[in-house]
Formats: sequence, C-alpha cells, structure tokens
Amino acid sequence: MFKLDLQRFAVPYRRTSKTKKRMRHTHLKKEAGVVVTCPKCGAALRPHRACVKCGNYKNKEVIKTEEEK
Repeated sequence: MFKLDLQRFAVPYRRTSKTKKRMRHTHLKKEAGVVVTCPKCGAALRPHRACVKCGNYKNKEVIKTEEEK
C-alpha cells in the first residue's frame, strides 16, 4: 500500500454573513489626520513638527527660512 500525504485545512462550518463581516471591519475605516495651527504664522501643520513656513517649533526658531535670511 502507499500512503497519501494530505494536508488538512481549517474550514468554517458556516459561511460568514455580510453583517458579521461588516461588524468585524468597522474599526478599519479611515480617519482624518490631526491638524494644528502654528502659533506664530497660523499655518496648518501636523502636531510635534516644525512649521515649514516660519521655521518655528515651540516658539523657537529651529529652521532658517528664506524669508528671514
């Protein structure tokens, strides 16, 4: 006799319904990013980053910009 090498896979007993699948995926939706305004120039930027327009971070100049040179 010869031996068959068959792999056994996990197969669900019932099909997952659309409602159950959608309930499981509700937390995967996209969210809008957080935007704050620069206290010096009022430009919109992401939090904890230096302002691209004026070069300030926490009221200190960290980047030399062309406007101030």
